[in-house]
Amino acid sequence: MSELKIDLAALAPGVSRVQLQAEPQELGLESLGWSGRIEADLSVDKNGERVSVRGRLNAVAGLECVRCLRHYDLPLSVPFEVFAERSGTGSRSEEQELERDHYMMFHDGRRLDLGEQAHDALLLEMPMAPYCRDDCRGLCSRCGADLNDGPCGCPSET
Repeated sequence: MSELKIDLAALAPGVSRVQLQAEPQELGLESLGWSGRIEADLSVDKNGERVSVRGRLNAVAGLECVRCLRHYDLPLSVPFEVFAERSGTGSRSEEQELERDHYMMFHDGRRLDLGEQAHDALLLEMPMAPYCRDDCRGLCSRCGADLNDGPCGCPSET
């Protein structure tokens, strides 16, 4: 169950600032790959039954460099945007199509759970081939020494 839920009943109409936090496992993220909690700094615009959420997700992902295999932390600040409308205001087939296309969410008038959208936004921001730094030299192909620590002593290839 996600802690990234907005209590819509407690929000006044108009724009409100909301800050939420969740553990990585609450969002379906591997707990070992993340350092600390996921933080959401959001601006929520409540206009009748429509809700617009804009802001940033902040997290620290623990990754392994693909060149040198060292563990490192990658701070993430991910833009986040969700639009939601109260369910039952349109036809059910139209609601299902909008949700399937991830264009819009629907809420029950009381709460808006942002867990699934936050999960997807964070995973999309993760690099496919993470490098601990741009100039990482990797490992020696002969002895496996970390070349970031200096030359390994293997004879150079001619």
